[in-house]
Amino acid sequence: MSELVERVDEQDRVLGIVDRGEAIRSRLLHRVATIVCRDVEGRILVHRRPGNVSRFPGQYNWLLGGAVDAGETYEAAAARELAEELGVRAPVRFAFKFLCHGVISPYWLGVHEAVIEENVAPDPSEIAWHDWLPEATLREVLHQWPFVPDCQEAFTKYTALPKRPPAGTPQADRQGRIAPRT
Repeated sequence: MSELVERVDEQDRVLGIVDRGEAIRSRLLHRVATIVCRDVEGRILVHRRPGNVSRFPGQYNWLLGGAVDAGETYEAAAARELAEELGVRAPVRFAFKFLCHGVISPYWLGVHEAVIEENVAPDPSEIAWHDWLPEATLREVLHQWPFVPDCQEAFTKYTALPKRPPAGTPQADRQGRIAPRT
């Protein structure tokens, strides 16, 4: 079954609709939406991809997500991917986007944040393992574990943002870190 995405230009303006496989093969710009999932303690969800997937088998990532379907917004795609991959619904908030040159194809990457307050039920076809890591630990393992290459640049950009509480955060301290519930 084909996955239709919007082909976009260097300013993220829609040029037309194309099959995602063709966009990747021809290196056409398209859109991808991702989510930084944090728990109420502020830890970030890190996961390993299954060993049998076609893209980045067995590699780790700190972002969930996928292609933005034709006619879909970044935010709607992020919420859909969150439900599909983790089996949860939570408010997502747009954080930033950038033109990622990508290992397999260039794309506009929209990064969102969500606070996950419930237990997750990862789709085993998407996630083989997961854990919640403090940001400092994630920073360390990014250089030790085999991570999806494109997520390295996104992490650098994400951690350079001014700190603010993610969507749905119960409360945050002055540095924008999520405070534990009392």
